[in-house]
Amino acid sequence: MAEAPRLRGRPKTDPEKADTNTVQALDRAMRLLEVIAATPGKTLSELAVITDQAVATVFRALVTLQARGMVEAEEPGQFWHIGSGAFRVGNAFLRRSNVVERARPAMDELRRATGETVALGIEVADELLILAQSETHQPIRAYFPPGAIAPMHVSGGGKALLAWLDEDRVQEVLDRKGMARATSLSLSSADSLRRDLSRTRERGFALDDQEQAEGMRGVAAPIFNAFAEPVAAILVAGPAFRMGLSDSTRFGAWVRAAADRVTDATGGVCP
Repeated sequence: MAEAPRLRGRPKTDPEKADTNTVQALDRAMRLLEVIAATPGKTLSELAVITDQAVATVFRALVTLQARGMVEAEEPGQFWHIGSGAFRVGNAFLRRSNVVERARPAMDELRRATGETVALGIEVADELLILAQSETHQPIRAYFPPGAIAPMHVSGGGKALLAWLDEDRVQEVLDRKGMARATSLSLSSADSLRRDLSRTRERGFALDDQEQAEGMRGVAAPIFNAFAEPVAAILVAGPAFRMGLSDSTRFGAWVRAAADRVTDATGGVCP
């Protein structure tokens, strides 16, 4: 008798019935993880309110996640935090690409040259996700904890990536995420953003002039893959009183050169 074919991947499903293909309990547990990651130190009752779930349901999910090391309870009071298991699972994401490893020397060099914090980010779900940072020791400084996210249209790293995407892709991001203001200087119209992205391509780096946070300024440049597509961005940011516009122009050239080195080190091609 012929051997039955080995099943691979996932079973065929109807895309119009995606909701019926999810595991409700797992979906609720993942929602809890997202909330705890974003707002650590919440109690059982607070998590139940935030996630709109029954206390008993949340408790069972937390105990299950705790057994796997995904969450931890801080005593007294049982305040819930992300556990070491979540870190190990999340760290596997970084191993998908060697961009973090390849970018680290360039980031450290930029931090020493500029005296400001340097970070590496990628686009995930139409937002800028920070993968790593090289933090300055200045008492007043920018801070980008790995896992932090920011809107693409107000962040230097986000704009550096958007500038080298085709216009249809940029419009898709804006349609899904909108252009909410983070500060009074945030770009709030598609036309103003397109003009900014055009200037970004001309000079080779993006400028965040207090658009994401009042009093903070930054510059960023993209890293490209083998198809000349932007896949990550290196950014330098610091307080505006220390990082003037003339400094931004100077730092921008350094960031551009650093990003190009990482592009070359990872087998990418600059457009």
